[in-house]
Amino acid sequence: MPYTNEEGGLLNNFAKEPKVYQAEPPTAGQVRNYVILGVAATILVGGLIFVAFSVSNLS
Repeated sequence: MPYTNEEGGLLNNFAKEPKVYQAEPPTAGQVRNYVILGVAATILVGGLIFVAFSVSNLS
């Protein structure tokens, strides 16, 4: 582990920095999956809002 000694004998420890790399763009299959999950999430949230309004108007 990398560390430095100060004048008073104290040690300062530093975290090991991770290797930096460039991200790759998503493949066509990953983009398709993101679109499908986005549509499913939109339908789910829309359905939950519809149910909430339906139940709140019953009383």
